[in-house]
Amino acid sequence: MNVRIYVEGGFEGSTKTNCRRAFRIFLEKVLPRGSFHVIATGSRAATYKGFSSALREHPGDYIVMLVDSEEAVAAEDAWQHLNSRVGDNWRRPNGAESDQAHLMVQSMESWFLADQQALADYYGKGFLSNSLPRQADVEKISKVEVFRVLRHVTKPTKKGEYHKTRHGFELLAEIDPKRVRKASHHADRMFVVLQRKTSPTLN
Repeated sequence: MNVRIYVEGGFEGSTKTNCRRAFRIFLEKVLPRGSFHVIATGSRAATYKGFSSALREHPGDYIVMLVDSEEAVAAEDAWQHLNSRVGDNWRRPNGAESDQAHLMVQSMESWFLADQQALADYYGKGFLSNSLPRQADVEKISKVEVFRVLRHVTKPTKKGEYHKTRHGFELLAEIDPKRVRKASHHADRMFVVLQRKTSPTLN
């Protein structure tokens, strides 16, 4: 089965290339190499649009959408969150199943806090490890707080304050998905689904 993953991230040129590459590297640490295709779609609205179009244009493929939740998630089903969230109000497209929408809770950057060793190694000297949150469940840390922490702990380093396009995709390629799965229920759910779809022995 051909698996196509539409991810929120990258806006033009090299940022889309870097986004695709980073997600591919991150996912291939768990999924079989070559078993999926990442499509970087830019904004979250463009991701939903691309996902919806792909359902019609590639009926024989398994289509997945991955976007930031932007806030805490109360609903177990990702579509419920995306439908009720002000600013999205997305309906589940015809033909889409509940396990075809996945969330980075509360943002991609939340995953970085799950692998604090990778963060420290990436930024090196000056990184303020002692200022990192000790919350084991990264989904409980607000998006605002995630970005505040990242800016604070990285500011004294040679690379400088965290920057989404300069640092974000490089970091994504470095972090350990095993640690992310332990710290994020929704990330683990995504991997369970993708492993089932990309590993023939599990189907």
